[in-house]
Amino acid sequence: MALPDSPSNPIAAYARTHPPELRALCDKLQAEIEKALPKSTLKIWHGSPVWFLGENPIVGYTVRQMRVDLMFWSGQLFDEPRLAPLGKDKAAGVAFQHGSDIPLAELRRWLRKSRTIVFDYIALYQHKRQAAAPKSRKRS
Repeated sequence: MALPDSPSNPIAAYARTHPPELRALCDKLQAEIEKALPKSTLKIWHGSPVWFLGENPIVGYTVRQMRVDLMFWSGQLFDEPRLAPLGKDKAAGVAFQHGSDIPLAELRRWLRKSRTIVFDYIALYQHKRQAAAPKSRKRS
């Protein structure tokens, strides 16, 4: 893995494109995520940093105009009231405007849960693709 401030680190490069306050938030989140998920794979996915366990996305963040949105793909299964449901599957998240907004004890608890509570998105989307595929005709 590239060093956090290394030019070859795409996550650090993502953070450098944003204003200093939001960059600091990204750096803080990245450090906590990498400490909690050392066996994860990280990459820029759909334009944002995302950490994966196997092929399943686990956690990621996106910089918006004046905040950073942190998302857990299985977050609705965590039973954590501060994480708001996102989308139609199992994702949930929270937004931060300043580094001091991050509740470290909660973040670390969420990250611990993200290692063991993993909704299988690979199987879900494989099932959706199969259901949407046209039925083949039997030849007689």
